[in-house]
Amino acid sequence: MTDQHLEEVLELVWTLEEDHGRAEKGLLIEKVEIPAPEETLNRLIQEGYVKIADTHVELTKKGRADARLIIRRHRLAERLLNDVLEVKDDAMDSNACKFEHFLDEEVTTSICTLLGHPTSCPHGKSIPPGNCCEKTRQEIKPVVAPLTELRSGDVAKISYIATKYHERLDRLSSMGLLPGVQIRLHQRQPTYIIQMGETQIALDTAIARDIYVRLV
Repeated sequence: MTDQHLEEVLELVWTLEEDHGRAEKGLLIEKVEIPAPEETLNRLIQEGYVKIADTHVELTKKGRADARLIIRRHRLAERLLNDVLEVKDDAMDSNACKFEHFLDEEVTTSICTLLGHPTSCPHGKSIPPGNCCEKTRQEIKPVVAPLTELRSGDVAKISYIATKYHERLDRLSSMGLLPGVQIRLHQRQPTYIIQMGETQIALDTAIARDIYVRLV
């Protein structure tokens, strides 16, 4: 049993609670991809990270704090792989799982800052904020903001697209709206119209709100 196995179980408890409201023990054992899952779960119980209530597994205060950091590292790793390294979706999650175990707090903060303190992963799930996110909100205007906050005439580069709808992401990608692409906001009303090279693209508010940009 390794510390990585412990982290994978804590991470799965968090995501099952997120998706289903609670983490059923049977489903947890079935889904976790590690050897001797029952042994790992018992160790987490003994060390005070989780407890069993009826048929489901609950995070303790100690366990929730650790799981939160694991989830934050994993989802920031996904954003880095997706937005900066352009790793395809089928390889992104498995690589993020490996990557997250090597990130310490300092590197995690650096990645979060580099990406503009994103609030969601490429799959649309929330990224737990860190101290760097709170500090940025309090002290300075975020470097990266939704396209909807641009003024007409502003020029910006796309940093990332935060949407839980895969078809929307595919549509935007097919139009060439990808991280690193420079755009200019032509108008805000009645729809958002952006200029990308020689092409103008109309976007409704819901879609424009999912596109995060950095002013040039």
